[in-house]
Amino acid sequence: MVTLPIVFVFLCSFSILNAATTEKVQSSSSSIVSGSIQQLRFDQSKGEFKILQIADMHYADGSKTPCEDVLPDQFPNCSDLNTTSFIQRMITAESPDLIVFTGDNIYGPDTRNPEASMDAAFAPAISSNIPWTAVLGNHDQESTLSRQDVMKYIVTMNHTLSVLNPPGFDSIDGFGNYNLEVFGTAGSKFVNKSILNLYFLDSGDYSTDPSIPGYGWIKQSQKSWFLEISKKLQNKSEAPALAYFHIPLPEYSKFDSSNITGVKQEAISSPSVNSGFFATMVETGDVKAVFTGHDHVNDFCGELTGISLCYGGGFGYHAYGKAGWSRRSRVVVVNLEKDEGGNWGEVKSVRTWKRLDDGKLTTVDDEVLWSKKESNRPQSVKMGISKIV
Repeated sequence: MVTLPIVFVFLCSFSILNAATTEKVQSSSSSIVSGSIQQLRFDQSKGEFKILQIADMHYADGSKTPCEDVLPDQFPNCSDLNTTSFIQRMITAESPDLIVFTGDNIYGPDTRNPEASMDAAFAPAISSNIPWTAVLGNHDQESTLSRQDVMKYIVTMNHTLSVLNPPGFDSIDGFGNYNLEVFGTAGSKFVNKSILNLYFLDSGDYSTDPSIPGYGWIKQSQKSWFLEISKKLQNKSEAPALAYFHIPLPEYSKFDSSNITGVKQEAISSPSVNSGFFATMVETGDVKAVFTGHDHVNDFCGELTGISLCYGGGFGYHAYGKAGWSRRSRVVVVNLEKDEGGNWGEVKSVRTWKRLDDGKLTTVDDEVLWSKKESNRPQSVKMGISKIV
């Protein structure tokens, strides 16, 4: 049993928390600025692009917010500030090129001021000067702001690459559907070419159809946008892609302990409607891995039909969890291959691991989710198998 650390942070008020800063972490060559547009780019020295996923912060009112599901001796000194400290420690340990928040960033029912809660929740990412993005979960809008207004506020924050919705798709369902391109290293022949694509989608909150219970789902308008943008991107290159959203797809239920890396400790809380988005991703062929949150004590990855379906693992302390089971965060590293001349080329592999919020930020479940070499093998060999390194 892992014991969670307790962080003693002496802040006199929630307003002070909003102004708190974290140590600035420079990410080497992760992005360049052209005008007001920040362009993501692979690291020239390492030939990699690193993404830190933060799932289900459930941020509320800072030091006044109690923790849930921690050990008895941890309750007196545990609050949202433990979540803040964990983010800061992860940024320092990993120096990511991009931070992705996959929904339930704030917990609306316990949030008195959603703008202040978002300021505090995203503060470590903002003060690090690292580009970051966010999608919405099912709890973000449950305070005084609508779902649209929550996303409108997020896109105005410093250093975020989040987008309210894609240009030209005014009728698209949800808020926070967008894509980002990651370009090759400076000085390489891919300097002006995206060699990794990232999709972000609003997986909704709750069903609005009285005859259909449960959570929301990715709608037809979103699938149409995804199909169109995927086609455009693949016409430019055969770059692999990753997708991030909050609520897991029904296909996550295909896995058990025999074909996953990580743990499955609760039922899959997917929509009761299968909208076919997994089949859409299989059809386009570019998405190699999907990353969600929502189910806090699941942290597994499993592969189905060539796509790895992964959980981030519960991150926030004001969120249900499991006492003695550390809060955790997922890291994804996309590595480049080298050509015969020793220059960085296209994507070679997608690797992932998790870090636990214990004394050592212990790394667990290091695995390769996709590799260029592996993708050339017959599909039947890959289906339903987690590749562990």
